[in-house]
Amino acid sequence: MTNAAVKPVSRTQVPIAPILSAASFRRAGSGSVRVRTVLDAGAAKLVTSGRIAIGLALREIGAGPGDTVLVPAYHSQSMVPPVIWTGARPVFYRLRPDTAIDLDDLASRIDASTRAVMVTHYFGFPQELKALRALCDARGVALLEDCAHCFIGENDGLPVGAMGDYAIASSMKFFPIYEGGALVSARHSLQGVGLRSAGPGFEAKVALTSLENSFAWRRLGGVRAALWLPLKLKDALWAALKKRSARPAASAALAPSSSDSSFSFDPAWLDKRSSLFARALLALVPATRIMALRQRHYHQLEAALRGLPGLRPLYPSLPDTVCPWVFPLLADDPEPLFARLKAAGVPVVRFGWPLWPGVDESVCPASAELSRRVLAFPCHQELRPAELDWMTGAIRAAAAS
Repeated sequence: MTNAAVKPVSRTQVPIAPILSAASFRRAGSGSVRVRTVLDAGAAKLVTSGRIAIGLALREIGAGPGDTVLVPAYHSQSMVPPVIWTGARPVFYRLRPDTAIDLDDLASRIDASTRAVMVTHYFGFPQELKALRALCDARGVALLEDCAHCFIGENDGLPVGAMGDYAIASSMKFFPIYEGGALVSARHSLQGVGLRSAGPGFEAKVALTSLENSFAWRRLGGVRAALWLPLKLKDALWAALKKRSARPAASAALAPSSSDSSFSFDPAWLDKRSSLFARALLALVPATRIMALRQRHYHQLEAALRGLPGLRPLYPSLPDTVCPWVFPLLADDPEPLFARLKAAGVPVVRFGWPLWPGVDESVCPASAELSRRVLAFPCHQELRPAELDWMTGAIRAAAAS
């Protein structure tokens, strides 16, 4: 039940992603064991998004025209454009209904043209990679771990991302920042990956947008009051920066499109490092708190939604080493439920909906079902108790309709 001391929330006040608050900098508790992240897996470069990291990884691998890259049939559409950008061709392999790799199908698709295999750790739950790592080594194929859902946690006693030739991650799914991704390698130094700032407009936009997102969700009230005048002058600042640019059309994109949830890939961001604001928060915001609260919220959602008709968790349990991105449910009849949830203002994620054109039941029945049936809900660390209670109540009401 909602804590009576906490002001009830409205349907427009449940953030789908983590937003910055004063609580963001708190520790998870005295004596907390340090958790490991993908940045502990090896050499790392901080970039603006996971898809930019994919493009960099494929460039490092040497993917190009005439090559193929194996991609899971259940995927975000943003995974595919970096493959096409290299000139390589994506080939989709099958998964099982629980999102595990169909290793036999994957192995059957490796041929002389295969340059790399991408594998996704869905919703924060790492794949079993020992057999795939051995297969890639035997066939001379690079393994690229997609940790976009899995920034924090361990896999077989190692930090997530440590088993691939390269790993990519999306820090903005876990930290309260407007942009952020990482390219990591446990096997290569990454010394050849040179990055530079995207300029003062980008730096300012990231910092101000991250703060404005917080203000929109009624966090950091004191900071908002202090920044009232600079925020009023923001539009004038953007206009002045555009006028000073030698390429005004290009300067209009002060931040990558990935920050606004598009699927596009812009290679102009390949040599840009993550903002100073985002890098500072990676250092200052404790991963221990992120993991502890996401696990707690995941368990609370599971308990509150247990037994609802036509719904069941995609994963039956949450291992101690897993830091979930969201809480995924399998819905027997997803479309009317999704419509009711949206009408009620419930934040809901439909990862993999839609899939890349041409990827359907004939390519992988399990992936087509997952794309259609998985409805996922935020469990991030910045949810307040009243927000979580309101959301679970709204989900229960929508499921009962």
